[in-house]
Amino acid sequence: MPYLFLAFVAVPVAEIFLFITIGGRIGLGPTIGIVLATAALGAYLVKHQGASVFRRTTTAVRAGQFPAVELAHGAMVLFGGALLLTPGFLTDIVGFLLMVPAVRERLRVYGVRRLRAKGNIVDI
Repeated sequence: MPYLFLAFVAVPVAEIFLFITIGGRIGLGPTIGIVLATAALGAYLVKHQGASVFRRTTTAVRAGQFPAVELAHGAMVLFGGALLLTPGFLTDIVGFLLMVPAVRERLRVYGVRRLRAKGNIVDI
């Protein structure tokens, strides 16, 4: 739990620091423009990646398979989309990374290994 509290405090502080620093260097207008552009690009990427994950999920279900991998990717796309729509530079970086299928797959594999090591899952 202390990690979650730290994230809720540290991330906004870091974002404010970056807004002030970047805004001071490039100006208020360009800073706001970047924030709006990343939100628009993020919405487009979420739509595109979400549709791709949905198609793969549908294909797996039609083949009689449980779409565990696809659901994990879908959750990461959803979370990444929320981060991209949240104003901030750090959240945008993480959000954009979650739009990359190879990054999502590495995170999924890492998560499965961690859960297996703790004995929380048997097979995915």
